[in-house]
Order: sequence, then structure tokens, then C-alpha cells
Amino acid sequence: MNILVSACLLGINVRYDGKSKLVEKIKILSKEHNLIPICPEIYGGMTTPREPSEKIGDSIISKTGEDVTDKFVKGAEETLKLAKFFDCKYAILKERSPSCGYGKIYDGTFSGKLVDGNGLTADLLAKNGIKIIGESELEKLLK
Repeated sequence: MNILVSACLLGINVRYDGKSKLVEKIKILSKEHNLIPICPEIYGGMTTPREPSEKIGDSIISKTGEDVTDKFVKGAEETLKLAKFFDCKYAILKERSPSCGYGKIYDGTFSGKLVDGNGLTADLLAKNGIKIIGESELEKLLK
């Protein structure tokens, strides 16, 4: 099975701060599945490192006030193309992200507060039938 995985969870330094968030347990999945690294922000044309961004309503705004919604939308669309090309049924995505968060994301105040909601990529993938799993829910695929 082909599974999309946020590249930062695989140890690739693509996050806004130029770092990764490696989750060692994901390596177990690579023994039986093809893991396809994705980073919607990079696919949308953003750099690493970059200003942190959060979702405010239907927009994605950087900490300095720049509207980067178009880049996040492009990244989500490019990620969906890959998901369809590789016939992915699952995506393991970075929780709380304005792209990849699913169920809970940061509230747009850059204060660390969470609210109910989905990042743009997670929402688009879910609307296209792909099951979204956050890194804290990895056990669902390891069984």
C-alpha cells in the first residue's frame, strides 16, 4: 500500500523553522508499505525556513501578516495529485499544522492555542476519500 507521509515526520528538515519532527515508529511501516514524503508548503512554493503561518477563517496568514493562502492551496492541490497518482488511501500528517492538521489546528493568534478545524491539505485529502492519521494516532496503522 502507498501512504502519504508529512516529510517532516520522516526526519526531513522542511518545517517552517528549518527542522523536522522525526517519528521513529513510522519506519516500521516502511517494511510493508511505500511511504511517499510530502510537504504541501514546499509544493506551494514556500521556502525553508519560513515565517510560521496559521489558519484564520478561510485564509492562511503568516506571523508577519502576509496572506499566504494561495501557496497553501497550491500545495494542497499538488499533494492531492500525488495521492491520486499513487492511489493512496491513507496519509500520515503533522498534527496542528495549517496544511496538515486534522481535527485540531492552531487558532490563528500564534499563541499555541488549539481550535477544532483542519489544515487545507488534510481537508482536501479527506474530501477526496483519503483517511487522515495524525502522528499521535500512528498505532491505527501499525496494527
